[in-house]
Amino acid sequence: MSIHEVLERVSHIMHIAEGYLPPLHAVAWGAASAPFVVHGVRALNREVRSNPESTLLLGASGAFTFVLSALKIPSVTGSCSHPTGTGLGAILFRPPIMAVLGTITLLFQALLLAHGGLTTLGANVFSMAVVGPWAGYGVYRLLRRFDVPLMVSVFFGAFVADLSTYCVTSVQLALAFPDPGSGIPGALAKFGGIFAVTQLPLAVSEGLLTVLVMRLLSRSSKGELTRLGVLVTGAKKEASAR
Repeated sequence: MSIHEVLERVSHIMHIAEGYLPPLHAVAWGAASAPFVVHGVRALNREVRSNPESTLLLGASGAFTFVLSALKIPSVTGSCSHPTGTGLGAILFRPPIMAVLGTITLLFQALLLAHGGLTTLGANVFSMAVVGPWAGYGVYRLLRRFDVPLMVSVFFGAFVADLSTYCVTSVQLALAFPDPGSGIPGALAKFGGIFAVTQLPLAVSEGLLTVLVMRLLSRSSKGELTRLGVLVTGAKKEASAR
């Protein structure tokens, strides 16, 4: 399959679809994702055993990711794109747990919606369930460390989680399908150019939606968000300042 054929077909589906990647690439990305998912399963088990009351919020985080990443929104280029929804779960429960929730989401989408694929599951997990949550959470924590307001930090965390997913997807496709003339850099520019047009406005939209959801949660689940460290009480602020 030439890079032009990939460009034409990938413009209609944003997870890497079944059979797109060479077998060696599919196996390599699966091996790269596996340690993060295993670590996440352990973290999820600890969270559920220690705090059974968090189950509802865990389910809501997973559902948020499933719904947003299953959307196919027409773009100005005639292609379809979608948000990822991983920033919220990463901020609430940390990236390891989001790796598990994202993997479950991608598996169900591949089996039920033909969105993504089983052979490309490892690659999709690495971009959406590993790199996206870690990048978004890293930005969120950095901003919070400098006392940036919570909702501003949440916005940029979700924004970066979305955008970094598609940066990694561009790299994955460029490695698999280098341009005949300009090689991997040329392919990366082409894939990145397609995703940038659609994902930049979607990343902004996802950031705003995540802020809205976080505002609702801060009212309905204030105690749970305080336990998770998202909301900081006055006493904790004084303690951290000492």
